[in-house]
Amino acid sequence: MILQRSVCRNLNKFRNLYSFRQYSTIASTNENTLKIENIKNKLKDAPNLSEFIKLEQQKNTKIDEKDNGEVYIPPPYLRNSEITGEGRRVYVESYGCQMNFADTEVINSIMKSSGYQITDSDSNADVIFLNTCAIRENAESKIWGRLSELRAQKRKLKNGQLLVGVLGCMAERLKQKLLESEMKVDLVVGPDAYRSLPSLLSAIEDGEQQTAINVMLSADETYADIAPVRTSQNSVSAYVSIMRGCNNMCSYCIVPFTRGKERSRPVQSILEEVKQLSEQGYKEITLLGQNVNSYNYLEEEHHVENTEKRLPRDGFNTIYKSPKKGVTFTQLIDQVSLVDPEMRIRFTSPHPKDFPDDLLHLIKERPNICKSLHIPAQSGNSNVLKNMRRGYTRESYIELINTIRRVLPEATISSDFISGFCHETEEEHLDTLSLLEYVKFDHAFMFYYSLREKTHAHRTMKDDVPLDVKSKRLQQVVDTFYRVLKQNTHKEIGKKHLVLIDRISKRSDKHYIGRTDTNKKVIIPNHFKDSAEPINVGDYVLVEIEDGSEITLKGNPIMKSSIEHFQQYQHKKVMINEN
Repeated sequence: MILQRSVCRNLNKFRNLYSFRQYSTIASTNENTLKIENIKNKLKDAPNLSEFIKLEQQKNTKIDEKDNGEVYIPPPYLRNSEITGEGRRVYVESYGCQMNFADTEVINSIMKSSGYQITDSDSNADVIFLNTCAIRENAESKIWGRLSELRAQKRKLKNGQLLVGVLGCMAERLKQKLLESEMKVDLVVGPDAYRSLPSLLSAIEDGEQQTAINVMLSADETYADIAPVRTSQNSVSAYVSIMRGCNNMCSYCIVPFTRGKERSRPVQSILEEVKQLSEQGYKEITLLGQNVNSYNYLEEEHHVENTEKRLPRDGFNTIYKSPKKGVTFTQLIDQVSLVDPEMRIRFTSPHPKDFPDDLLHLIKERPNICKSLHIPAQSGNSNVLKNMRRGYTRESYIELINTIRRVLPEATISSDFISGFCHETEEEHLDTLSLLEYVKFDHAFMFYYSLREKTHAHRTMKDDVPLDVKSKRLQQVVDTFYRVLKQNTHKEIGKKHLVLIDRISKRSDKHYIGRTDTNKKVIIPNHFKDSAEPINVGDYVLVEIEDGSEITLKGNPIMKSSIEHFQQYQHKKVMINEN
């Protein structure tokens, strides 16, 4: 029955892909080119139920062996000869959050599996995708500017073969408007429709359509079965997407409208990807989600009651009903951390309501779960937080911070802040400045408010804080943050940190750049003072901090180490101090 349900779900997905009426909307500047017979012919080629049953049963059969030894079984619609890249080159530019960069690796995999070549330059590309962000007006302005450049680039080509596609959140937000603009966009595809890219490109490249669009959101798409093609082959760090979408519906935020509802990726597929990354030599992974710590995987085989507290922390609430069953984020990261004790685990972006004490104590217990927490505040005033629909007050946020300081005294804390939200008064703004001074954040992402269509704030509130006031308040937030940070930087001098070396410095090939467990950037010489042993990218090095600024610390490399050895070193230091 499980196989039958899985087959039927997949069959419906692929049949919908062949149906230009239901799964994707094809837009053309010449409606006469849309032939009904052409659509019927495509539907005739769609796989039937027997093909999908056979495909499910043959998942472990070697059909197509890639250069890296991985086995790929193309689904029926991709085995069709008309949907193939035939070596055409694809270049993907990523903008915005980490999730977009992770999605780019999924897009690369889909395109590569369809016969396209992935190129790292737009100068020799046949297809250019812009994987976009829509969180703020400034983010979209960058895309419009880039599209203007690409329009000029297309005009210079005599053969007119360059195709430009807008993908991601901006595609989902603006939809048809992008095709109707003067920017000569050929393709518009939302975050849940990347599987349709080869077929949509085929329709354009074969002359069947002039433009194409698919912006349908999905209730279950997580791309769990797609092995990402990593954009950097030399990196020691990798992103692992564990869930998509957001249910919080904060009044200022467009994400639920561009990314859809929350859905979590199966546990086993996450663990398998983490194991593969460990075997490939990666030393650090970041678990990703729009609301990563609300992860809750629920399938029929997991329909068991869970004893872990499922409600938000005391003082926090949601506008949606909290799940009572399923695998939680705490349980997931527990399993992930056991895959490779020498692999660091980070996660972003979380919501303050989803930090149960069990999670904090697990982070304390596991040395490979990084002691660096992102706790987005957005404002320091309870009334503004209420208008934002954040689900907590200033007092409950501070209580969470105090709890973190008690359980994880060495942890660093970062945050997000929005200045000049609807109806924000000067007094309310001052509460944000005082919160910055109280918490002493180690890093912060700070912006002034940008009204987004469709959001709760757009429908029910007035964007009544003048731009010059927004800018002034933002500058005060930035100044306060850096002033407090500078006062605390000296506390790092003399400390010893385990630093993961991740790259050679761009300013000097005689120095390395690495990061501490607490996500502090550290620059060190590329050699030890008293040893000829080489230091390499990917090494864990014990480093003593000698100097630094608000942004970067400078350290002296003492010796190579490991997460296990550094933990033993810290235990010995604690015992000596206690005696």
